[in-house]
Amino acid sequence: MNADVDAKRTDGIWKSGGGRGRRTPKGRQLEDQAWAEVKALLGDGPHRRDLLIEYLHLIQDAYGHLSARHLRALAEELRTGMAEIWEVATFYAHFDPVKENETPPPDLTIRVCDSLSCEMAGSEALLAALKAGHDPNKVRVLRAPCMGRCDTAPVLEIGHRHVDHATPDKVDTVLAKGHFHAEIPDYEDLAAYQAAGGYAKLAELRASGNWEEVQEMVLSSGLRGLGGAGFPSGRKWGFVRANPGPRYLAVNGDEGEPGTFKDRHYLERTPHLKLEGMLIAAWAVEAERCFIYMRDEYPAVLHILRTEIKALETAGIVASGYIELRRGAGAYICGEESAMIESIEGKRGIPRLRPPYVAAVGIFGRPTLVHNVETLHWITRICREGPHILSSIEKNGRKGLRSYSVSGRVAHPGVHLLPAGSTIMDVIESCGGMAPGHEFKAYQPGGPSSGLLPASLNDVPLDFDTLQAHDTFIGSAAVVVLSDKDSVRQAALNMLRFFESESCGQCTPCRVGCEKAVKLMQAPKWDTGLLDELCGVMADASICGLGQAAPNPIRLTMKHFPEEI
Repeated sequence: MNADVDAKRTDGIWKSGGGRGRRTPKGRQLEDQAWAEVKALLGDGPHRRDLLIEYLHLIQDAYGHLSARHLRALAEELRTGMAEIWEVATFYAHFDPVKENETPPPDLTIRVCDSLSCEMAGSEALLAALKAGHDPNKVRVLRAPCMGRCDTAPVLEIGHRHVDHATPDKVDTVLAKGHFHAEIPDYEDLAAYQAAGGYAKLAELRASGNWEEVQEMVLSSGLRGLGGAGFPSGRKWGFVRANPGPRYLAVNGDEGEPGTFKDRHYLERTPHLKLEGMLIAAWAVEAERCFIYMRDEYPAVLHILRTEIKALETAGIVASGYIELRRGAGAYICGEESAMIESIEGKRGIPRLRPPYVAAVGIFGRPTLVHNVETLHWITRICREGPHILSSIEKNGRKGLRSYSVSGRVAHPGVHLLPAGSTIMDVIESCGGMAPGHEFKAYQPGGPSSGLLPASLNDVPLDFDTLQAHDTFIGSAAVVVLSDKDSVRQAALNMLRFFESESCGQCTPCRVGCEKAVKLMQAPKWDTGLLDELCGVMADASICGLGQAAPNPIRLTMKHFPEEI
């Protein structure tokens, strides 16, 4: 090959058609003004890649959306690729990334919950009325998944202000007042908690405690993880400590399972019971840092935690920065512990393949102890009062206490603390019975992942290991009660639509399976053979619990309510 040919080829690679080199790099150009605006929001100091989601929240809160120019500036500030920023921003439902040729959303967004409890309470009619009654150029009305306020259904959120038992008139009143921030409930702050003896047990353990003795106390109480998995809580400590440090602790506050609101209930009242439990567990595993992952649907809880963590630092109970509060962004999948850890690291919340388990390879690749919020509540009480506060309570052969989040057709929905062996009839009785004019027909024992059981199965203890014989489980004890006025078929469809919307999309059985299931369930008559085959593939081949449990509403509806399908 001669030199002239080589020169022409080089010319074609490095030169444009006109013979002039490119004046700017390919892709979006960095704007100085946008860069300055992003820097002002992020503040001084080093800017960490793992805080990407926190930075996206800052921009979203300040401007109402994530413009391409600001995302380009953020990529420059974090020294990472625009594609990496964009994939995270588009993964989470509470972010609004906007390209150059797109119109930003209006300043005000109303999110209407469409979970099962809210749908039963009339959310579809509410959604239609709000869409018809507001100019879409000024107010954006969206359907949204569970907001953890099922006891006051139907619920919606205007900005960060929740409206319970929502009606169009209530919405008009809030809009007229223009107050769109979270209402902060009265709660026990640090001073009140310490006045009642709070943090004395933590101080005692830090001074002279034996972590193995505390672990044995927790184990003897019978406490199991209350996020849904039910793993013996104290046993995790030994697994984490068996791995070399540094070690971390993560609090899973992303209770996105529709029908669940117990963690919010406790955090809005006694946050320090959970925080002391967290610090006791962190002491037990010698955690170098604690991360609290709290769902964005709980703005009041986020405010309370920010305030009280600062108070702990001021009081010298923890060092500055020892507790990091991370704000979710609207992704149910982040309730799965490895997906939560991915989100804490500033990534898309996609579950990891296991093994390795998070006790060995968790946050930043280090051993990580993960506990649910309510679990920490009981760790504090066990350390203060002894294991008997749980182990001494027995009902129907089961020991302990369970916080049931109850909603639906009962007289008084709410969080009800009952013996762990309680049946659905005990739960309904604690709520003052059925709502007037309703007869008990069916119930969801533990969130949509658990499916639906008929009223005839009213003597089964609602606890870990007692429901497996009926092809379901207690999960997070999110109980929704249905009556003769409700359609089980429609309820099952509501659950599968939720799973379809919330699938992270990583694995085909879940991503495609949920979509196909929704289409099949909308037919006038269900193709039970095809649905059963689809359920088998989803349960056997999905990576995480979302796809594995999504078939439960289908299978249990076909089993117990064949007349409806």
